[in-house]
Amino acid sequence: MHRDLDQLAERRLLRKERGRAAPFPSLTMETATRFRIGVHHQVKEALCAAVAEEIRPGSTVVLDDSTTVFPLADRIAKTEAVTVVTNSLGVARLFDETPGTEVTLLGGRYRGEFGSCVGPDVLRGLGRIRADLAVMSAVSVLGGHLFHPIREYAEIKEAMLECAQRSLLLVDHSKFGKTATHVYGDIRHYDRVVTDGGTPAEELTALRREDVTVDVIDI
Repeated sequence: MHRDLDQLAERRLLRKERGRAAPFPSLTMETATRFRIGVHHQVKEALCAAVAEEIRPGSTVVLDDSTTVFPLADRIAKTEAVTVVTNSLGVARLFDETPGTEVTLLGGRYRGEFGSCVGPDVLRGLGRIRADLAVMSAVSVLGGHLFHPIREYAEIKEAMLECAQRSLLLVDHSKFGKTATHVYGDIRHYDRVVTDGGTPAEELTALRREDVTVDVIDI
């Protein structure tokens, strides 16, 4: 256990204090996908189940590289003639066994630790897309503002918002109350926000001040 905590502290994923480990109040880096994929998995499943009815036959859906949207892949695969657009190799691979789903993988500079592409090629690709729906998550949310520690990913999330007619934000309670280096948008830019009952009351109040549908899912 102590060795694991030492490794996480070295990667600045937490700070060690006397007798306990605590997260940083402001994120300076994103956690690699292999560490995120198993965190709050039950909550992620519930968030995706709550928006499954938004996936319509024949629609084009943009998915970001967040592990939160991974459980949505199974539901998309069961819907006829859906086109998925993503910058995430991990998301794209979820459709390997579903030939009825067309996948557009946005290429660019590949970041292996996150299993996804970034850079101007991704942004140009999104500029040529007109999607029915974008489904994304966020690294951190505070007072209705969204943050990401890596500028390139913040820019991609902005571009995904712009190319979709309707947008959903799936974000579990652990993402609230923190900031990161780059602000890339507000809750009001989304049509629907789905979170779980562990989200702090003050953060829910901030969400509900905006002109956006907020759904709180009991797990």
